Amino acid sequence: MTTYTQTSNQIRNKVNKLSKFKFTFFISLISSFLLSSCDNYNPAHFGFSKLEQVQSKGSLTVLTRLGPTTYFLGKDGPAGLEYELVQLFAKHLKVKVKFITAPTFSDLLYQISAGKADIAAAGLTITDQRKKNMRFTPSYQSITEQVVYRSGNKKPKNISDLSTGILEIVKGSSYAGSLEKLQLKTPSLRWNVNTQLNTDGLLYLVNKGLIDYTIADSHQVSTIRRFYPKLNVAFDITTPRELAWAFPLSSDNSLYQEASIFFKKIIQDKTLDHLLEKYYGNSDNLSYVGNCKFRLHIANRLPLYEALFRKEGKKHSIDWRLLAAIGYQESHWNPDATSPTGVKGLMMLTQGTAKQLGISDRTDAAQSISGGALYFKQRLKIIPERIKNPDKTWFALASYNVGFGHLEDARILTQKLHKNPDKWVDVKAALPLLTKKKWYSQTKHGYARGNEPVHYVKNIRSYYDLLIWLTEENQIEKEVMSLQKEQEQKQSRNNKALDFEPPSL
Repeated sequence: MTTYTQTSNQIRNKVNKLSKFKFTFFISLISSFLLSSCDNYNPAHFGFSKLEQVQSKGSLTVLTRLGPTTYFLGKDGPAGLEYELVQLFAKHLKVKVKFITAPTFSDLLYQISAGKADIAAAGLTITDQRKKNMRFTPSYQSITEQVVYRSGNKKPKNISDLSTGILEIVKGSSYAGSLEKLQLKTPSLRWNVNTQLNTDGLLYLVNKGLIDYTIADSHQVSTIRRFYPKLNVAFDITTPRELAWAFPLSSDNSLYQEASIFFKKIIQDKTLDHLLEKYYGNSDNLSYVGNCKFRLHIANRLPLYEALFRKEGKKHSIDWRLLAAIGYQESHWNPDATSPTGVKGLMMLTQGTAKQLGISDRTDAAQSISGGALYFKQRLKIIPERIKNPDKTWFALASYNVGFGHLEDARILTQKLHKNPDKWVDVKAALPLLTKKKWYSQTKHGYARGNEPVHYVKNIRSYYDLLIWLTEENQIEKEVMSLQKEQEQKQSRNNKALDFEPPSL
């Protein structure tokens, strides 16, 4: 027999279950709404600062431009000074990076001014005009603006001389403002503005003799002259100027302030110095004559040994072009080369090293390259694992030249000088000290010609960079040729339109 109390409890339980169902349904409905709207979720609507917004979404949107001094695709993936700086900043923020490459320089300036990205990291010069539309971080590099002309043409001595040829600059660049100031004193000065090519493209046109002059930042010129050796600097048109990252103007400076803290940190701990050395440490090393001679040997000597370098590179997981650069530095790819000290062959192995490596004939190109590759691989293995590339490679090269013992002595001296013994930029400054008794008397292995490994590494880096440039698809030339083809097709269409005669009625 069911009592009143039992009936009351049953009713209460049903009501509770119904209430729980309604509550669960309500929460589910709200959750579905939020999830369906997540694409439109904007942390700014909830009062988050710009820094908090970036960290909340987990990504940083960065505007940049393609080029050897900013952002490019290297043999191991994306590279460039701006690329590495941005990646370090993203690590500092604990977020990922989304890069946007602007099609033109003026487009990049427009996009960052309009707030289309969080940061513009593209080798931007700080100018008074740009400060009106964007905000700049502390500077990370100083440059000057330079007039560039082609070797073989008459060198312009002053601004007036530029009036006798075709001067072309990039649209939106700071160069227009610099030239406008100079034009006040030299009214005859004229220039064209290119709306499609960047500075690298215009430097290519100068190198080809298609225009007479262009203006470029000094760090761009020193970098690209290795690849276009006919380029020469006539003179500077500005005093030193500063490069920096740009932010959209905003009352919220939280992300900007964090970037300022970041730059202060990498300047103090020398990270910035190490990156500048990595990308510009050997940019002005090769002379015009040395560059041309190297290119000549690439054409008439390298084909004889390229297959051997490729084979050994694959065998030891080393870029064959690095092995080829070592071989060129050692013998200019001459298998019969011999030095006064008794080293022989294309890779210039000592008799003792050859014996250790099982090489019976040092003048045999195949044996020499095989032995040199194995010896370099051994040098790489004994460099401490904590040292990362490219420093690890530069240390291995120095060891190949001067010996591991003397390299270790230089690293110990570097530490005594309160610098970083795991960074090539610091150790290469200590190596020459091994020629001075005050310093080598403190070392285990004594005197060494410490200047030689510094020049040795610098030369190989130059040869290696040039080999990479010459053996991979050239993006600068590809863009210029594509534009030229497009213009030719457009001109052809225009000509056909002019030649067209309507049928008579």
